Amino acid sequence: MAIRRRRECLDCKRRYTTYERIEEPAIKVVKKDGTRVPFERDKIKRGLEKACWKRPVSDEQIEAVVNAVESELAAKFETEVESRWLGELVMQHLRKLDQVAFVRFASVYREFKDVRDFVEELGPMLGDKTEPTK
Repeated sequence: MAIRRRRECLDCKRRYTTYERIEEPAIKVVKKDGTRVPFERDKIKRGLEKACWKRPVSDEQIEAVVNAVESELAAKFETEVESRWLGELVMQHLRKLDQVAFVRFASVYREFKDVRDFVEELGPMLGDKTEPTK
């Protein structure tokens, strides 16, 4: 959120506009290898857009997930967050939004190696709905 201010130069009396925004302390993401990188909102959004490609998910819904993740991150952490926690949070929101997009995101995030990994991830979602074949 930005605050718009109209100002006037004291020397030339010319008017101009400035925009001010609150600068939040930068949260670092601790990667699996221990490196620390700044949190990038756009990186989360790009991952969600790829997962939701050709799915009935609007840009507004993706933006809402990114906002929810960012808000929860700001509320729970001050300086650092583990990438594992961040990825799980994104998947939690994505699972509610679109299950196919969730599996796409999970397959990249959790680095699925083969079909068994997909089946293991789908198991809880399918529950006991699968019936044995005759």
